[in-house]
Amino acid sequence: QQGEQPLKVESTVLDLPPPEVPGPVVTEAATLPVPTADPAPKPEAVPVPERKQQYVLGKMGIEEIHLVSKGAKVRVAVIDTGADDQHPELNGVITRQFDALGGHNAQSDLHADSHGTAMAGAIVAKATLRGISPGAELLMARAFAGPGTRPASGVEGTTYHILKSLDWAHSEKARVVNLSFSGPQDRLLSRALEGASAKGMITVAAAGNGGPKAQPSYPAADPSVIAVTATDADDKIFPQATSGRYIAVAAPGVDVISAEPLARYGFSSGTSVAAAHVSGLIALMLEQKPDLDLQKIRGILSETALDLGAKGHDRVFGAGRINAKAALMQVMETSAAATPQKK
Repeated sequence: QQGEQPLKVESTVLDLPPPEVPGPVVTEAATLPVPTADPAPKPEAVPVPERKQQYVLGKMGIEEIHLVSKGAKVRVAVIDTGADDQHPELNGVITRQFDALGGHNAQSDLHADSHGTAMAGAIVAKATLRGISPGAELLMARAFAGPGTRPASGVEGTTYHILKSLDWAHSEKARVVNLSFSGPQDRLLSRALEGASAKGMITVAAAGNGGPKAQPSYPAADPSVIAVTATDADDKIFPQATSGRYIAVAAPGVDVISAEPLARYGFSSGTSVAAAHVSGLIALMLEQKPDLDLQKIRGILSETALDLGAKGHDRVFGAGRINAKAALMQVMETSAAATPQKK
């Protein structure tokens, strides 16, 4: 990238003065595994599924929860690849889109948009599938790109593009930000995430798919985010999930039926889709009590989780697999208790 002009990172989510960054903004790219590049991939397309095939709905009790909350008016930003907004599951449901990279060729980049399409669908799908928070207002930020074919090693982005996307999400009043990607620790991004939290944004990140002996994955290991690992239909851990004390909770994330570009469907396995499910749940919680902040939400998710593995919080499951119904009930009870009674 020789010949690039110095770039100035300007961000409204950074409380400190933005630094001048000479040359390339970041030397180490954060790697975002696409669904078909996850361990044990299932790249083949599947027929249009039936809703009853979505084990996630039953596991999280979503259909019952949707009787009282669908995430209405809660803005959820997904910083990822682009998404196929013409897919039946996403057609007309993406509120705003932002391209931090520029020059997006929707047709040639569709395969590279598989990851973002799957994450968006997990949150707001409304056709054959059912997203966790179908009433949420989805903000789609493209910060990652790859070749216009199914890549074998994932797609990549830089801190600069992630920061631009995070800043855009803040300007669009996003309350929840889904970060289903992983990479090395980055101090500038850490500062931005801290600033985002101070401004009321709740960021959720995938724990990583590097395996239980891998080094901590970022931004999941950052204290300003809620780190999510993945479990299967039997509440067993996803074998390739990264472990660590930073894991907050687990969520369904193995063999999840997902939307793929060109009106197709496939399977997603990994901590990415698990994080998207938690982002959707947080939107349901915020609809009921908009003033919840990062720490309160983290506390509710942990207190109501189904403890798995070693008793108490552990390096594999965190506090345990999310219990969506219990979490939402606690929020609603807290909200009712805080509401002044009419005389």
